[in-house]
This record gives sequence, C-alpha cells and structure tokens, in this order.
Amino acid sequence: MSSAVTGPAWVQHAIWWQVYPLGFVGAFPTPQSHEPPQPDEHRLRRLVDWLDHAIELGASGIALGPIFASRTHGYDTTDHYRIDPRLGDDADFDHLVAEAHRRGLRVLLDGVFNHVGEDFARYRAASDDDAAARWFRGRPGRFHTFEGHSGLITLNHDNPEVADYAVDVMAHWLARGADGWRLDAAYAVPQHFWATTLPRVRERYPDAWFVGELIHGDYAAVVRAATFDSATQYELWKAIWSSLNDGNFFELDWALQRHNDFLSAFSPLTFIGNHDVTRIASRLDAPEHVAHALVLLLTIGGVPSVYAGDELGFRGVKEERYGGDDAVRPEFGSPPLQLDDVGVETWRLHQYLVGLRRRYPWLHGAATTARLLENLHYVYETRNGDDALLVVLNIDDQPLRVSLPKLGTARAQVIGGSAAPPQEVVDTVVVEGRGWRILSPA
Repeated sequence: MSSAVTGPAWVQHAIWWQVYPLGFVGAFPTPQSHEPPQPDEHRLRRLVDWLDHAIELGASGIALGPIFASRTHGYDTTDHYRIDPRLGDDADFDHLVAEAHRRGLRVLLDGVFNHVGEDFARYRAASDDDAAARWFRGRPGRFHTFEGHSGLITLNHDNPEVADYAVDVMAHWLARGADGWRLDAAYAVPQHFWATTLPRVRERYPDAWFVGELIHGDYAAVVRAATFDSATQYELWKAIWSSLNDGNFFELDWALQRHNDFLSAFSPLTFIGNHDVTRIASRLDAPEHVAHALVLLLTIGGVPSVYAGDELGFRGVKEERYGGDDAVRPEFGSPPLQLDDVGVETWRLHQYLVGLRRRYPWLHGAATTARLLENLHYVYETRNGDDALLVVLNIDDQPLRVSLPKLGTARAQVIGGSAAPPQEVVDTVVVEGRGWRILSPA
C-alpha cells in the first residue's frame, strides 16, 4: 500500500523546519511585561541568518508560526494583511521569502481563520455596526469565543464576507511568495467553510499546499470533506512518546496501523515536537529514546517536520498557565558555532536521519508492517511498492538478537544504527540495549 497523492508534487519531498517567529527572534512579550516590545527592529530578518542551518539540517522548507499583526502570541490576529510590527514589515517578509527560495526552501505560513483578536477592526465596530457584527458568532456583548479564551472572538463562518476575506488573505500572501498554509484550529471551523474557500484559492494557486490542524477524530473524513491536502498527526505524536515511556510498543503499532489507513487517503504532517507541546527531549523519560522517536519520524510515511531547537537537543516543558508556552518558544540568537556533547550528538543524528529520508524519497508514501512486536522490541517493515527498509527498535536494557529469516527476510544490508554498526550484509542482527538499526533487504 502507498499513500494517495494529495497536494502539489513538491510536497512528496518536503521536510519542514518549523519556527515560532515571535519567540525565535525575541519579539514576544514576557509574562512580566505590560506592553509588547516596540517595533524598533526588523526582527524577521534574523531568520535569514538561520536559513543555512535549515539547509545543513536537510530541510526543504521552513514552516513559520504566526507572523501577522496581533497583540500577544500571534493567534489573536488583528490584521491579516499586516506583518506584526514586532517582527517588521512587508519588505522584511519579502526578503525572508526571497532568501529562502534562493536556497531552495519552501515557505509555509500559519493562518488563523477560526477567530480573531479584540483589536480586529470589525470586532471593534461590531457593537454599533450590524454588518460588522455579522462577522462573528453570537451577538454584541455575547460573541462566542474560542475554547473559553475571552480575547479570541469566533468568526461567523456562515457569512460569505468572512469566506471572501479568508480567500483574499490566503491569495494575498501566496502572491507575495508563500508556498502554502497551515490552518490553525481547523478542527473548530465548519468543514463546509474550507470546502468553499480552499478550492477558490487553488484555482489561482494550484501549487499551494494546505494542512489543517486536527487533534483527534477521523482525520481522513475531515480532510476529504474540508478539501485539505494534509492534517497534523497528533495521534501518532502521542503514541510515539507514550509507547517509549511506558514500554508498550503495542500502542505504537496500533497508531501506525491507523496511520496506514490515513496514508491511503492523504499524507499526514508528522512530528515529534512543535510550538504547542513539551519538547521531545523533556517529554521522554530516557534520553536514548530521542533517537528512537526520531527514527520513527523519518522512516514512516507522511510529511515530517522538525521543530526548531529539537535538532540541537533543546529542552522545554509546556505548562498550563499564562506564559506556560514560553519554555518551548525561546529566543534564538545567532546560529551556534559550538554545541555541547548532547547538542552535537543530537544534531548529527538529525542530519543523518534527515539525509536518509532524502536518499529514500519513497518513504513519503510508505506504509509500515510489524515483523516483531513485543512490549520492549519492535521490528517493522516500511514499504512503498518494491522499495522497503527494516527498522529495529530495542528499548530494553538488554541486547536484542533478531534472526531475519524468521521475519521473512533472508539477508539485509545494515545502513545505520546506534553505536555506529558496520554497514554489512547480515542474516542476524544484534542491537544493543536501548539501540536501533535500519536495514535494507538484500
């Protein structure tokens, strides 16, 4: 089984490096401040200094968090046509896109079309203007809000003017050079809204890619009804870290079977970290398991994304409080000239596995099949047509000896693994405790 081809052809080779710009360039206000930093610097240009880092990682694109005018965290948009003044202006955006494209990097934007901030012009006018009030769900003084956040006002997605606005905003920034959109809180927006807006944008920009933020549910059905090209694979994210922490590969295998079903309909956006969750190095109980998580991310089907800093071994815990995201959205200075031992090891591991992903582009549509499944041991085949790899994960403290013929493979070439194994053709593989191997059937 291989994945359905959804979206533009370039996505079949996409590997994203995701950045939360407001934090990355130090533009986000701290919980102690009363006012956001003033627009005294063109901070968005600082990202240009990191584009070569993305190239060295092996990424093919940068996925930006919110960059449009807002009062706080970027998801309380006040003007979708204006770059957040804390980040800069249109010229700064144009420069970033031009420099990214010059290096062969695509640019994905983050669009919030479920809700807006309290400084959104039509919201400010809604109490006295019936036409403006019709842009929002509810009525003046009692407008609906997003998940209980009083400063996030829910748009009325049954209003054709709101649909026209979303289409125009997306087209505006695609015209300026963006390559696609992540659609924030897409799960909260009626599917018919996307089904009427996205085709209109595609008519003008058929090479654009649209990924909806979904948390749970029938991803394939939502993607089909909403006409998304992709969706965020939170089910798999949870299964990866949870199965490693709990010593329960049965949970992971169940999630990968679900993932196979999704791949038959679309190519999910896969990740082990992003700006909304605790970093993978902090989430996992054993540091060796970071490698297992990354091996999984880059050997299964889908469109993988690496959250900026994870490739350098960054840690950070998300907390459920005001400012609780700050630890996972830190400021980055200049690209590092030197890394500590953990940073060097993590960086090299990312480079190797991202490089492997690029050498085997068929992995984009690969489905997985368990060959050995035990609580602490997992051997799976990842296959797309005639192309296949075998992946061995051992989270036991003891070595794991695997006879390949017993798994249906006579011999295989070792192409990578922990402890720098020799790249030889074998019929039996021994994986040290908390280790891993990747093999190519001979």
